[in-house]
Amino acid sequence: MFARSHSEIASTRAAYALLGLSGPVESKALTAAFRTAIMAARPEVAGGSDARFRKTIAAWRLIQRQTAPLALAAPVAPQITVPVLAISPLDALNGGVAEARIAGRRLRIRVPAGLRTGDHLRLKAAGDNAADLYLPVLVRGAHGLSAVGDDLYMSCPASHRLLAEGGRLEIETHAGSRSAWLVPGHQPLRLRLKGLGLPARGSRAQGHLFVTLEPSEDVPTAAEDLLIRFTRVWTPHRLAA
Repeated sequence: MFARSHSEIASTRAAYALLGLSGPVESKALTAAFRTAIMAARPEVAGGSDARFRKTIAAWRLIQRQTAPLALAAPVAPQITVPVLAISPLDALNGGVAEARIAGRRLRIRVPAGLRTGDHLRLKAAGDNAADLYLPVLVRGAHGLSAVGDDLYMSCPASHRLLAEGGRLEIETHAGSRSAWLVPGHQPLRLRLKGLGLPARGSRAQGHLFVTLEPSEDVPTAAEDLLIRFTRVWTPHRLAA
């Protein structure tokens, strides 16, 4: 029955014309056109007949066969998942080597100095069809340092007496020892050491290092620190000499 009805329609164009359409339309409009055409083609209606009714159904089925989606979608090539390239603040400061796993491969990637969180590092010809890959960068806190934008952050212990009386505070930074003078009665919770943040790169300016002071009972004063250093160098053997 279906094959005989289908053969009565010469083409999809003829099927659309039988439904009163000039070409493809949206699903709702197609259904509405079929309902109108099938009601007018019924044998008991003036102008209708068995042959017209049968052809209208055949036209509807032909259009459905031509416009129905495939049962199985075409296979899609797997896309490379781009990992986040996590580096330490020291890598962002000085450059280094980081590892990333891409498409099952573990790659060692040379990291230039000055990268910030949110930057992208280009890997030439590492993607599909030898396309470039752009890895998003995350500067993750490590070694007592954290990075926010261009600036670095760290903490430093300071004795209660030094915070109250003032004096020189020695801060061990990634760039070596730095001195800061604390004023009695006006102690900031955070110090800024200019130019010790992430290096300038492109349009990004040189950052700063912000040091948060953490009150501690175990930290020696500047004078006590000098005495400790003196006793480490001037042993009894040297004093006797």
